Amino acid sequence: MNFIGSLFGYVLWAVYQLVHNYAFAIFIFTIISKLILFPSSIKQQKTMAGNARLQAKQREIREKYGNNREKIQEETQKLYEKEGVKPSAGCLSSLIPMFLMLGVFYAVAYPLTNTLHLNQSMIDNAKNALVSIPGINVSPSAMYGGQIDIMKYFNADGIREILAPCFEGSNLSVDAISNFCYSFNFAGFNLLETPSALGFSWYLIIPVLCFVTSVASQLIIQKLNGNGAEQQGCMKAMILLLPLFSAYIAYTVPAAVGFYWICSTVLGFVQSIILHYFFGPGMMIARGEAARVALLEKKEATYKRIG
Repeated sequence: MNFIGSLFGYVLWAVYQLVHNYAFAIFIFTIISKLILFPSSIKQQKTMAGNARLQAKQREIREKYGNNREKIQEETQKLYEKEGVKPSAGCLSSLIPMFLMLGVFYAVAYPLTNTLHLNQSMIDNAKNALVSIPGINVSPSAMYGGQIDIMKYFNADGIREILAPCFEGSNLSVDAISNFCYSFNFAGFNLLETPSALGFSWYLIIPVLCFVTSVASQLIIQKLNGNGAEQQGCMKAMILLLPLFSAYIAYTVPAAVGFYWICSTVLGFVQSIILHYFFGPGMMIARGEAARVALLEKKEATYKRIG
């Protein structure tokens, strides 16, 4: 995942060069990732719409065979095959955003190596120099290799002069590194901070929003598709499991990761509304009926020519 974080870091750095603010860079990166995954999102939406379309027939099967679970499962599987619906097809698509979040985590948690792509020896020297400064409470075994601490203190009075020599000969100037550290400030939040390290603070709103936006968007989309009560297997469990997991991650890692997850959820919700308009259950049923009528008309025309 660190390798993936390094790749994501190149993209984030390229976007940062355009907007000069890491929060905006994350937002634009999220849009790019949504566009890349758009075909997968269409497939997931079709699966949800297909499951909703079959709810009535599934209820008929359960009523017909009562407590015969084996027969219900057999007939339900036949129904899926006949209708061309795969109830678990959306599970992998639901896991992709978590994979992306882990990639962003490594790009944010190790920004000096994965985003700025600075030499590790320079970072180690800067960390050792930071640890040696009186009054700076940083452990030699600091989390994330001390990279977050280096960036948090880089622009503090008197510290930049101590850390700057450690980066001599790098591909970036000291001013470029300094500006990059400043760019994590957004709407009164320093996205380098970790909510769990600050106790009861406004930073708790980030993991809370991660959970609330994720659950709310899933429930609304499922209601629109009409399959909330009939959601299958892993899809039903993920309504709470993935949001809880993402909220926990957002609580224990730099706020930039939680900020990405919120952006991803909100943009994903907007995307889902658009997809529902084109691939919702009602639209899919209408298209299926139109295709059936067209096929009947084609057969009728063929019979007339033969006659």
